[in-house]
Amino acid sequence: MLVADDEVRFRRVVTALLDGEPDIEVVGQAEDGSTAVALAAEVLPDLVLLDVRMPGPIDGVQAAAQIRRVVPTTKVVMLTSSDEQDDVFAALKAGAGGYLLKDGLVPDLADGVRVVARDLGLVLSPAVASRLLAEFRDTPRQPVEPGLSERELEVLKLVARGCGNHEIAEELTLSGHTVKRHVANIMAKLHQRTRLEAVMYAMRTGLLVPEPT
Repeated sequence: MLVADDEVRFRRVVTALLDGEPDIEVVGQAEDGSTAVALAAEVLPDLVLLDVRMPGPIDGVQAAAQIRRVVPTTKVVMLTSSDEQDDVFAALKAGAGGYLLKDGLVPDLADGVRVVARDLGLVLSPAVASRLLAEFRDTPRQPVEPGLSERELEVLKLVARGCGNHEIAEELTLSGHTVKRHVANIMAKLHQRTRLEAVMYAMRTGLLVPEPT
């Protein structure tokens, strides 16, 4: 994985922390978005950690979008001090699979990285998740009819809870292949690129009702 942050000391701390995990290897560091994109294209990492606000021609959100376009197999997680709503939505729209805040999160960072890298679910800092849920509850919604089957809606509800494909398969007594097909169909019908975008769209349009935190 790659770590991109313009704060040298923080970047080194995160790198040392993650490199200490037996199943995680940091193969590069970047001080800005442009360098992160170039390194991702060169080393093809499983995941890139990006700060939202970095100096240079492109910021972390723009870097996330470029990385997802250039290396579609690479997952992206934002690790930032910014909990601004606009930054959160922009990052998720750019294809980030997680949005984590630096404050108080570092001890749990490795677990968050594993979840996203292994496509086991969505990762959001509690404060970010609470703000998103509040936004969805406060925003008037018009129900949509995307043509989801009853089974696809069941799968979408479990995705919204943060369940990975394996957990969904066990919960609904389905094969892993069938779950993958349902998830792909859901994203196609909702015209969304990622699981997180599909959940956000479903909540925003009233297809799903946010559950209490």
